[in-house]
Order: sequence, then structure tokens, then C-alpha cells
Amino acid sequence: MELVALVILLSIVEYQFFSFKVGMARGKYDIKAPAITGHEVFDRYYRVHMNTLEQLIVFIPAILVFAYFGDPTYAAGLGAFFLVGRIIYFVSYVNDPAKRGLGFMVGWIPMVLLLLAGLVSVVMQIVG
Repeated sequence: MELVALVILLSIVEYQFFSFKVGMARGKYDIKAPAITGHEVFDRYYRVHMNTLEQLIVFIPAILVFAYFGDPTYAAGLGAFFLVGRIIYFVSYVNDPAKRGLGFMVGWIPMVLLLLAGLVSVVMQIVG
């Protein structure tokens, strides 16, 4: 479970880094709070940040459930792919939003696998 805890904490650090980059972009492009739009590049940073939040709401419970009821080593491994996917997503979205697909898929597929594996593991515990 230590590896799973590490991956979860790294996902939160990654999210905080994205938050920091939004703040930096807010200053660079002179976007005054509470505005959340105003410059195309700022909008890209903001969308990566919000999209990552949307993913974390599924990722964190899914990795925890699969790690607890299934296999923590596989859960951590899938979680590591999620982290890498979000980095690819961040870089590609900020540079050219049309090219964000690879990063999205590299992060989304392991998240879905964690969710499904967790569901199967829980059901197997119930019926077994």
C-alpha cells in the first residue's frame, strides 16, 4: 500500500503544480480574479487544471479500492501511468489543444482499468 500512497500523493503534487502554473499564467496574461478566461494560453492552463481535478475525483477512489480489495502493486503501476498521462496531457494541451489526445488516453485508460478492477475485486470479495 505504500506505493499506492506514494502515487496518490504524487497525483496531488502534480495537481498542485498545475495550480501553480495557472497562477503564473494568471499573472503573465493579466487575468484578474475571479475571471477564468481572457487569454487563450491562460485558458489552456486553466482547462488542464480543471480537467485534472475532474479526473482525480475518479482516480483516487478507484486506486484505493483496487489496492485494498485487489492488488496494490498493480494499482500503483496503473496509477503511475495515470501520472505520466497527465504530464503528457498538460504539455500537449498548453502547446496545442488539438494534440492533447495521447496524454488523455495514457491517463484515462489506466484510470478506467483501476475503476473496473476495483469493481471486480469488490464483487469477488462479496461473492467469494
